[in-house]
Amino acid sequence: MLNKNIETFLDCDKDYETAEIIMFGAGFDSTTSFRPGARFAPNAIRSESYGIETYSPYQNKSLEDKKVMDSGDIELCIGDTTAVLEQIQNRAEGILSDNKIPLMIGGEHLVTLGMFRAVCKKYPDVHIIHFDAHADLREDYLGVKNSHACVLRRCWELVGDGRIHQFGIRSGDKSEFLFAESHTDMHPFGLGDVSDTVKKLAGKPVYFTLDLDVLDPSVFPGTGTPEPEGVSFAELRKAATEVCSNLNIVACDVNELSPHYDHSGISTAAACKIIREIILAID
Repeated sequence: MLNKNIETFLDCDKDYETAEIIMFGAGFDSTTSFRPGARFAPNAIRSESYGIETYSPYQNKSLEDKKVMDSGDIELCIGDTTAVLEQIQNRAEGILSDNKIPLMIGGEHLVTLGMFRAVCKKYPDVHIIHFDAHADLREDYLGVKNSHACVLRRCWELVGDGRIHQFGIRSGDKSEFLFAESHTDMHPFGLGDVSDTVKKLAGKPVYFTLDLDVLDPSVFPGTGTPEPEGVSFAELRKAATEVCSNLNIVACDVNELSPHYDHSGISTAAACKIIREIILAID
């Protein structure tokens, strides 16, 4: 059983027994290929969340009425990537075994692999919806297979062809885009095709992974690998809400905020707000 965290995301302070969604932080960025700092995101998000309202006028819902527990951060073995992934997997397995929905706040995108390993065990027919600027489909990055640049390739190895649906991708090695042509369902450059995919996946278990650098860096500069020509916040909010309100979301994560690259705090505020919208949209 998990105990309450002292500082929580907004009103996400329900008891573990009654909570339906369990948040936890995975502050890890040891494989970041450009600018590190995503390990500080979970604490920044909790702290800055008090600058936004619990109520969403977009959905006419409030976090006060949701059964959510913020269980705090995992104390990760930062120097050992294999151990970190195992720690994340263990936390997710415990939550899933109690028939609750884990919502992980990263951290770099590799943290997704730890939780997805747990999700695959319980839901072998799971699909992934992936919002990101980057394909993350490399076989390895500088000889390392467990890298944030390879995380969706590692996930593909668990589920196979046609189960990963990628949106907003606008950066990657040529080999990644060639790989996607045969093995994933990639919709590059935007989120416009989300509705069609939502219809196709109705009733199926879905893992939603959101890399916040899918946003344009003019909106979201606080990230380790900014890529110009991203989506607007409104586009992301609408697409994420559509995914989470219409599909059977069995787990989800939000990652790749590096708060200290944006001293204005706008990036952290955007992260807080999209997490609020995701939680409220999940039924």
